[in-house]
Amino acid sequence: MASILIVCTGNICRSPVAAALLQDRLNKQGLTDWQVTSVGTWALEKRGASQYSVEIMAEQGLDITEHQATMIEYDHLKKSDLVLCMESGQMEALQVEFPTQAKKIHLLSEMIDRNYSISDPYGRAKDAYYRMVGDVTGIIENGLDRIIELAEVQASQT
Repeated sequence: MASILIVCTGNICRSPVAAALLQDRLNKQGLTDWQVTSVGTWALEKRGASQYSVEIMAEQGLDITEHQATMIEYDHLKKSDLVLCMESGQMEALQVEFPTQAKKIHLLSEMIDRNYSISDPYGRAKDAYYRMVGDVTGIIENGLDRIIELAEVQASQT
């Protein structure tokens, strides 16, 4: 079993979507004992996923209505085998703040050999959410083998 942590800013738009999509893809690969969770670097209050994120995930048959935003803590990183960040600034800040965990912290787009941040749709029209979901879906589907490999390697070292 491996544990993967997805990180964004408020933990209400991008990371709950990515966590639901990744968990779904892992389950379809037979990795049903793997755990995917999400947190935010600026999730100051407990609140549910954004309405558009909930709606778009429901269109895909995934329910994120029970999601509650959670602020990242050291234990989240320590308990995770792989940490995937939405933005390069988040990745760099976590690597600096938690140097003992740095080797397991990556940018989500690195999973497809790219290096870019996933745009935050917060406060924008539903179209921006569809673009974000499409981007995240493409990365997860095309980078799933790499995600699994990185998580398995790190899990075997703990």
